[in-house]
Amino acid sequence: MKIRTGFGYDVHQLQEGLPFWLGGIQVPHTHGALGHSDADVLIHVICDALLGAANLRDIGFHFPDTDPQYKGIDSKRLLAEVVRLLQERGYTISNIDSTICLEAPKVNPHIPEMQRVLAEVMGIPADDISIKATTTEKLGFVGRREGVAAYASVLIVQP
Repeated sequence: MKIRTGFGYDVHQLQEGLPFWLGGIQVPHTHGALGHSDADVLIHVICDALLGAANLRDIGFHFPDTDPQYKGIDSKRLLAEVVRLLQERGYTISNIDSTICLEAPKVNPHIPEMQRVLAEVMGIPADDISIKATTTEKLGFVGRREGVAAYASVLIVQP
């Protein structure tokens, strides 16, 4: 059995008036993340961590922001494609551990729905997806509410 780990990190600028997609759901807020796709920072770090674990490069390699077909795309579609790439190589997802860094809005009430949606997209139990949220105690671009950051680590296995 081959066991591999992966790590992902991403940031997106927050901008007033944009929808805020996080973990596959739209979270009510005055600001949303700016990006070529729907800018779902949590899904992006999960994609990067999974791709890295399987040594398949990164999300920008597979879904470049220079390609118009990805403009405004639902990041759940990107995640589903990443899962398909892993399955093609015989990998299954064991677990995901992630952290979202954001001053506002409060993420905690939305975590169960994010877990449910992500589990459905990846075809794994929601219990295998850990999502945590923290602030940066008003420090840096996250603390000034200029952006959102996220981290994820994953474990994949190949029997």
